[in-house]
Amino acid sequence: MFSPGKCLEEALTSAQAEDRLTVGVYESAKIMTSDPDSVSFCVLAVDEEFECDVALQIHFTLIQSFCFDNDISIVRVSDTQRLSEIVGDKATQLEDAHCVLITNQDEGSWQDPALEKLHLFCEESRRLNDWVPEINLAAR
Repeated sequence: MFSPGKCLEEALTSAQAEDRLTVGVYESAKIMTSDPDSVSFCVLAVDEEFECDVALQIHFTLIQSFCFDNDISIVRVSDTQRLSEIVGDKATQLEDAHCVLITNQDEGSWQDPALEKLHLFCEESRRLNDWVPEINLAAR
């Protein structure tokens, strides 16, 4: 059975191992501006603490628009802490895991099956007019 949360965790873990993750709103914006073709997938995370953060909401709106314009799959998660645990280094605490980008693999390398499933999930969600689907990450 397909689990978007499990696929997202697998894709993030794989991308991290291959040094293809960008974590942080400002760092992500830099990558999107300088090399938009390198971005494959975008994860936006907001929790109750930051739900009313107007600046963050503006950044999210701009990031979403950019993703739509550049055919980049995008999802939301509501557990910033869990996302930080997945993409973070245990030695350092990530403060800005509100936006995480997965960049493309080198041409000719094998495709990540979890990421392919997520792309299909996003495509199906868009067909149902859910432009930024929410995925629940399983707690550990």
